[in-house]
Amino acid sequence: MFTGLIREVGKITGVYPESEVIRLQIQAPQTRQAGLKIGDSVAVSGVCLTAVTLAEDGFMAEVTPETARRSTLGDWQAGGQVNLEKALTLADGLDGHLVSGHVDGLATVIARHTLGASQTMEFRLPEPLCRYVAAKGAVALDGVSLTVAELTAADRFTVALIPHTLQTTTLSQLAPGHRVNVEVDLVARYLERLLEVRKPGGEVTLEKLSEYGYMD
Repeated sequence: MFTGLIREVGKITGVYPESEVIRLQIQAPQTRQAGLKIGDSVAVSGVCLTAVTLAEDGFMAEVTPETARRSTLGDWQAGGQVNLEKALTLADGLDGHLVSGHVDGLATVIARHTLGASQTMEFRLPEPLCRYVAAKGAVALDGVSLTVAELTAADRFTVALIPHTLQTTTLSQLAPGHRVNVEVDLVARYLERLLEVRKPGGEVTLEKLSEYGYMD
């Protein structure tokens, strides 16, 4: 689990496609020094990956073709920058919002406006995700926890980016046409699933909660 608060902007130093996985080498000295161990989870621009080997200044992760297809990861190249967040511990504060690192889809930047030292960006969402995004609600874009400022159309929304966010994430590099990884609000997804279970003739039972993944 993550918060969407970026701890470091890392650099991709190697992309190695293999028969069944893509291996990514990521330069991330701060994340490495924060006690990263083999097997630990790291959100890499919103994608939860596992550190499989460690280097002095970073780590290597393996990516399945399915993850590459569902995210922007398939477009990543050596030299690119990525937002990094190490997984939460029980002692950490939850200053952003609950982020799982599972990408729901891709949004496209359609406009960018400067307001003094801050900026606003407008994004277009794929239709299946629109129902999860609400004004003043939470959304994670490339792993960054943000508040939806406004819904400008059925499939469009804006976010406001303060100078700190622009300085400490990769969002400052975005321009119209760029795609970003989107994770909608985790609570909204579970509420929808619960409402599906409670449709007429679908009373909530332990069996149905288990069927829909709420119980082990």
